Amino acid sequence: LCNNCSSVGSAGCNRTTGQCRCLPGYAGPRCHSCARGFFPEQGGQQCQPCSCSPAGATSDQCDHSGRCQCKVGVTALKCDRCSEGYYRFNETTCAPCQCNNHSQTCHSSTGTCLDCQDNTEGKHCELCKEGFYRSTHGCQHCPCSTVVSTGTCHIQPGEGVPRCDKCRPGYTGLNCNQCDKGYYNSDSICVSCKCNGNVDPALSPSVCRPDSGECIGCLYHTTGFHCELCQEGYSRDSEGTNCTRKEATLGPEPTEFTTSAPNTTKATSFSTAVLNSTLSPTTLQTIFPISSSDNSTSAFADVSWTQFNIIILTVIIIVVVLLMGFVGAVYMYREYQNRKLNAPFWTIELKEDNISFSSYHDSIPNADVSGLLEDDGNEVAPNGQLTLTTPMHNYKA
Repeated sequence: LCNNCSSVGSAGCNRTTGQCRCLPGYAGPRCHSCARGFFPEQGGQQCQPCSCSPAGATSDQCDHSGRCQCKVGVTALKCDRCSEGYYRFNETTCAPCQCNNHSQTCHSSTGTCLDCQDNTEGKHCELCKEGFYRSTHGCQHCPCSTVVSTGTCHIQPGEGVPRCDKCRPGYTGLNCNQCDKGYYNSDSICVSCKCNGNVDPALSPSVCRPDSGECIGCLYHTTGFHCELCQEGYSRDSEGTNCTRKEATLGPEPTEFTTSAPNTTKATSFSTAVLNSTLSPTTLQTIFPISSSDNSTSAFADVSWTQFNIIILTVIIIVVVLLMGFVGAVYMYREYQNRKLNAPFWTIELKEDNISFSSYHDSIPNADVSGLLEDDGNEVAPNGQLTLTTPMHNYKA
């Protein structure tokens, strides 16, 4: 019997009993087989240990290829690695990945889900990605532009629509699609109102009109689209910052207006210097009372010195034009009367044998009428009678 012991798997033979002494990993009467937990080396006669993982294998036995029998969720040749979709829950168990059905894999040691789908993220794919919100249909895209907000949103308890988390400066509203107070819409962009610091948001919360940008409630005696002008009766101070009430000043330089008519050499002159020299600021204050209050509604506060002088000049021009018209009318009337008086009047008296032809003129009693008829055949008799001579007949007047 000792002669039949395997030379590879035995360490000799017991001469007394004739039993082969098998090396570790070998078994059988002649030590030709591999012991439990070993498998024969492929292409050789030596037995190799299975080395199955005691935590992942169902036993220490393996097949002829050395593959161990693994537990559920365990894989690999030696059952020392968790299968896909499982992770090492403890030293002895591989547990399924907890990814809320948004991933099939996770880290084999920590269990962190890998490659989350459906716009999810997080250790277990339990969160929505940035820019998405959770609804009954999964993670939906937030209706928030990154131009006007952070792009993220959430749903308040009891609400059915998402609300943007944080609007950028100048924007407001559920979806940050409206201009905030102090801003106006300029080509779908909210632009800050430009009112030159002359509007109080406490008095005019919107500051300017949201559709045009026109300032509302200009203060400090300012006016204009951007509160950039001073109100009537006010002007910029020397520093160009504040609007202060205008001081009473003298009018413009004396202006002379001259008018003339035909056959006349006289000129009519008017000067505003009389007004400026005779009416002092004190006198004008007496005529037009000036209130010290900024809100005075007196006539003088509403009409500036420049406008007052313009009104006076306009009245003067109208008077000059009327005077010129009157002078022209008188001149034309007198010319008409002169021509009427100087016109000659003739009377002709017809008799049987002669013609009585006489002339008279009121303004020219001694007018020579001989020149009125200059025909060669006409004669004036010594007695004043006019004789008309024709080739065939003679007529006496």
